[in-house]
Amino acid sequence: MAENSNIEWTHHTFNPWIGCTKVSAACDFCYAEAWDARGLHKLPSRWGPHALRTRTKDWGKVLRWQKTAKAEGKRYRVFCASLADVFDNHKSILPEWRDDLWGLIRKCPDLDFLMLTKRPQNIRRYLPDDWGDGYQNVWLGATVESQQEADRLAALTNILAAVRFLSMEPLMGKVDLSAYIDKIDWVITGGENGKNFRPVDPDWFRFLRDQCAAADVPFLFKQWEGATRKAIKSKGRALDGVIHDGYPKPRLILPSNDSSAAA
Repeated sequence: MAENSNIEWTHHTFNPWIGCTKVSAACDFCYAEAWDARGLHKLPSRWGPHALRTRTKDWGKVLRWQKTAKAEGKRYRVFCASLADVFDNHKSILPEWRDDLWGLIRKCPDLDFLMLTKRPQNIRRYLPDDWGDGYQNVWLGATVESQQEADRLAALTNILAAVRFLSMEPLMGKVDLSAYIDKIDWVITGGENGKNFRPVDPDWFRFLRDQCAAADVPFLFKQWEGATRKAIKSKGRALDGVIHDGYPKPRLILPSNDSSAAA
């Protein structure tokens, strides 16, 4: 679980627990499942509807990151979680795990927790009782790889949050975001990594870029597709000669008696 992440859009990665179940085409060649199968541990597989999720022992790292961020007067982005889905409703994810996670987040006001899910329909169910109009340091995101999955955005955009974002990676088709773009604060996109990578049409990325530009939504183009990270890196990160590294400005979450700025 990375102290400093190689993922372009985050500083750190924290996995409160590990394990998931595939839900759509973007999951076909899941990097996390592949990691789980490499023999890096002695536990059975944690992937699939019948596999148990397991809690990690890395929670203390997050408090150290908070201490560093406060001392430096900086904010750090924490991707939570890269080897699981925080909003997975699997029965082995105990309620106290979720309570502990929200408690940890409350203790770390200088860290922004990026919660990315393929199950935005479950978000509201698992938010803490004091969520109100959102936590200032929690960004809620959904993965949308094709137009078919764009229906996920209705659930995401109906929840107030400091930032609502999309991870459109691996992008698998042209996606029209016009029905939701005015409620989205950030779009990340990129191609697939791995020996089974599926080719992309550059026009898919251009279409997202242009929609974001028209709606004044920050756009981040993460990578092209390729069989290895070396191959992907050799292509660079430019789209039509431009590197797109847009980041959102979180909306201010006001006390619960004044929610006018969080709409």
